[in-house]
Amino acid sequence: MNHQLPNSQGGATSAHKLIWNLIDNHRLPYGIAALALFLSTAFQFFVPLIGSATIDFVLVEGTSEANPLLERVIWMIGGSEMVKEHLWLPAIAMLGFAIVGSLFSFIQKRKASIASDGICKGLKDKLYNHIQRMANRYLDQSQTGDLLQRCTSDIETIRLFLAAHVVEIGRALILLVTVLPIMLLMNVWLTLVSTIMIPIIVGFGYIYFKRVKRIFKDVDESEGRLTAVVQENITGIRVVRAFGKHDFEIDKFSKPNQEYRDTSLRLTRLMSLFWAPSDMLNLTQICLALVAGTYMAVKGMTTIGTLFGFLALLNMVLWPVRMMGRILTDLGKTIVAINRINEILIEPVETETDVVKIRPKLPTSGSIVMRGVTFSHSDSDPTVENISFEVEPGETLAILGPSGAGKSTLMHLMLRFYDCEKGEILLDGFNIQELDRQYVREQFGVVLQEPFLYSRSIKENIRFGNQAAEEKAIHEVARLASIHETITQFSEGYDTEIGERGITLSGGQRQRVAISRALLAETPILLLDDALSAVDNETESAIIDALKNRHGKHTTIVIAHRLSTLAHADKIIVMEKGRIIQTGTHDILTKEEGLYKRLWDIQTRLEESFEKEAMTAS
Repeated sequence: MNHQLPNSQGGATSAHKLIWNLIDNHRLPYGIAALALFLSTAFQFFVPLIGSATIDFVLVEGTSEANPLLERVIWMIGGSEMVKEHLWLPAIAMLGFAIVGSLFSFIQKRKASIASDGICKGLKDKLYNHIQRMANRYLDQSQTGDLLQRCTSDIETIRLFLAAHVVEIGRALILLVTVLPIMLLMNVWLTLVSTIMIPIIVGFGYIYFKRVKRIFKDVDESEGRLTAVVQENITGIRVVRAFGKHDFEIDKFSKPNQEYRDTSLRLTRLMSLFWAPSDMLNLTQICLALVAGTYMAVKGMTTIGTLFGFLALLNMVLWPVRMMGRILTDLGKTIVAINRINEILIEPVETETDVVKIRPKLPTSGSIVMRGVTFSHSDSDPTVENISFEVEPGETLAILGPSGAGKSTLMHLMLRFYDCEKGEILLDGFNIQELDRQYVREQFGVVLQEPFLYSRSIKENIRFGNQAAEEKAIHEVARLASIHETITQFSEGYDTEIGERGITLSGGQRQRVAISRALLAETPILLLDDALSAVDNETESAIIDALKNRHGKHTTIVIAHRLSTLAHADKIIVMEKGRIIQTGTHDILTKEEGLYKRLWDIQTRLEESFEKEAMTAS
């Protein structure tokens, strides 16, 4: 599926095509809005025309420039004398036309608003769906606050334009096309005088539009940076307080805040430079028409009624012409917003670049093979290089190594968060790059290094692994993860709300809830990325024993720094600087000189020292 909107990069697509593409599936309500706009404008025309005819044929009989159609209507209903005796008739007619015109104006605005809301809902759905499927490389480099601002503020900018201005452009065109001929029929010379400033007003608005569009981009980008700082600070507020960095964060906030204020002020100044001269040009045009019309009326070159109608019609024309400046301004802002959203939508989603050949119907047995796998997060040295190993179905593989050795990267490659640059990863004999990503991920139950929990109940977080799971199954996996007893001690039990990112739980509790979630998925392969680092030794032993009892039900891959977590594994690989430096079982590696034996000796001595201190203290 192509989510991309057309953009104006390279000058290939104009602004009106950008807007036309957005309203593509909502043209019916916009069509109704346009029809209502036409009828509203038509009924509003009659208000000044009735006033003009009443003055010329009723109040000042026999004048020569009256509207022939309205003159005939006056004579049909009894003539000027009858209307003069019942002046409330034209007043009621003017009021009636004004009310009907306002009714159609209401319909126009309502339909335009409904259409714009529908468009922006669809755009939000498209954008959210696209972000869910974007490549990890892009998301790794993006600021969450900036993405959030594009999904909210920029879409709101588009909504406001589509609701308020798209149909108003039609109003301005209708008025210019229909009012000018009427004015010319009434008095050619007065029409020329009354419209002499309009080209200047339109030209001034266009020049302003070209300048303001650049500033809108600066304002949007500075707002995105400000939102990113706020979002990051609120997310890490506990770290800020723990280190007493309030002043530092306030200073850090002040720079993007000042930048946003400065760019917004530049925009405000530019807008003030537009509105003041624009008002002056419009008032000048009205004054010219009033002076010229008064002079012509005094000289007998036109009638009072014609002058009245002219001023009313001129006001109808000048307001939308003046608003064209505002429309062009908001159009510039909308184009910037569309292009910022398009910058996300043109990024390829994961499945767009895949050549998906196979999606096996049955779940995998859990066999994993890596052959010569090499991958780098950047142009620097490879994160992992020439990695090869095999895991048979039901086996447990443990991966050990210092921070930055590439352990988590191997998991990310198995899950196809990234694709390896060299070598291949086989799942049941199939190269995973030839398998559908969703299928690959459905074969893994995962506990990431930093488990993420939603701001929901504990039950909902565990059930995320299997939405159809019953209560009994949820309790069973919670017992396996040694978290059931803890949960039952909460006042709301499994219905306890745990706050954003599970903030009300301890680190160990979050990890055990995440393990429960992964176990509930009942996948052929279980990935545990340092998933027991925050639990105590006793709880760790209980979880390991539970996993041992399920030995053979899952192929299990465990990353850990605590060697006691790895001792039960069928196979252990030791990594350093992106390479495998040792392979074997726990018994073999503790007897073999190398990193594993050194770490085992250090941890054994530390545990013995702690036990002696505990015995002495008791």
